[in-house]
Amino acid sequence: MLFDDTYKTIENPAEGIFRDRGSKFLAYAYPINSENDIKAIVAQLKAEHPKANHHCWAMRLSIDRSVFRVNDDGEPSGTAGRPILNTLLSRDLTNILVVVVRYFGGTLLGVPGLINAYKVATDEALNQAVIIHKTVNDIYTIKFDYLQMNDVMRIIKDDNLIILNQQFDNDCSIQVSIRKTQVEQTLGKVGKVPGTVAKYDRSL
Repeated sequence: MLFDDTYKTIENPAEGIFRDRGSKFLAYAYPINSENDIKAIVAQLKAEHPKANHHCWAMRLSIDRSVFRVNDDGEPSGTAGRPILNTLLSRDLTNILVVVVRYFGGTLLGVPGLINAYKVATDEALNQAVIIHKTVNDIYTIKFDYLQMNDVMRIIKDDNLIILNQQFDNDCSIQVSIRKTQVEQTLGKVGKVPGTVAKYDRSL
């Protein structure tokens, strides 16, 4: 079985709104790269909506879509974060956070009403989002002697590598992003250039 190194996410933040019996549900979708992104985004929305009753959210991360979290923020268990997450699952989106801000309108919606409201609000935001396909890439730093510059640059061009950083002196280094399914092939080429080494930095 071939490793699938592509995934679907959103390109930019997007917003949607749903109203039901006086309650207002404002949905905000964000592309994220780690759980560390969540706290600042939720704090920002709480600052923008200090009078809202709930700030519920769900997120998904990782290429195998195995990392997820939900937060009902005071709503009955399973009526807010889970419907948001289920909407992300049904659209097969990952590396994404959706926060739904609720202003209570005075009428209780009941469990089915809440589940529907958080689902529809999420759908409304995602309908406004640009869905994109991305690849999982590994970041490597290639170190080489200045005399090997042409050989290294030819590999970068032939393999369509993305240059993230570069430093040229007597000892040169270029940081590149390599698609995960292509790493072995590219490193094989780099290894044939005399005195040239590639060091793994991280995945993206």
